[in-house]
Amino acid sequence: MDFGLSGKHALVTGASSGLGLAIATALLAEGASVTLAARSQDKLQAAIDGLPDGLKPLADTVLADFNDPQVAETLATAARRRTGAVDIVVANTGGPPPGQPSGIKPEVMSAQYGAMVDPVLRLTLDLLPEMRARKWGRILAVTSSGVIQPIPHLPMSNALRASVTAFMKTLAGEVARDGVTVNVIAPGRIGTARTTQLDRNAAERSGQPVEEVAAASAASIPAGRYGTPEEFGAVAAFLASTQASYVTGSIIRVDGGAIRSI
Repeated sequence: MDFGLSGKHALVTGASSGLGLAIATALLAEGASVTLAARSQDKLQAAIDGLPDGLKPLADTVLADFNDPQVAETLATAARRRTGAVDIVVANTGGPPPGQPSGIKPEVMSAQYGAMVDPVLRLTLDLLPEMRARKWGRILAVTSSGVIQPIPHLPMSNALRASVTAFMKTLAGEVARDGVTVNVIAPGRIGTARTTQLDRNAAERSGQPVEEVAAASAASIPAGRYGTPEEFGAVAAFLASTQASYVTGSIIRVDGGAIRSI
């Protein structure tokens, strides 16, 4: 199936590794040009070097740290330099530290809001008018299955990603008639460095070997395993496609069936 992305330009944040890189790679494979954004030039270069040779000319990079108050403007300006417009924006941010809800420090929550929510909203609102004017655009936010079923020990992630999800759902209703779709992708347990770190944290709390923690976690998923970044990237690429023009305002779960609710 041709996703109709040849000639389209995407901006993907958090794209030097994990889910962000998987999404960027999937979009590049469909013929889109992609600006990969992350805060480490070395990791960005490694990501570019790891791409198939045929995809490298379609990719460029921009340094961006979501702790920088000007990051949204930096990203939008850099992405526009390549083609003059951005057709697809994928907002993918890092996660806050784990802990108990009762132990959250308000100043830490505020700082995490500034890194996980505020830049996503600002970047979206910066790029949105051009999409509406062209009558075509795709806005994707990578959040978490925790916005549907809160994850123990990740209270800040649950709360802040829910804020992004609610905003995107509301925005979708406003811009659908303009040919702009807005969707949220909610990953479950995908085999990334972030998941490995969460398993290590759980192992430290329980006193079990990390291998046993990971095995028990995988066994609790109907699919019986963690997902791969490539599987996740494929879903994102479809949501960015021309064929997905009637999919908007949705939370798409990529979790191997882990969430049991309807």
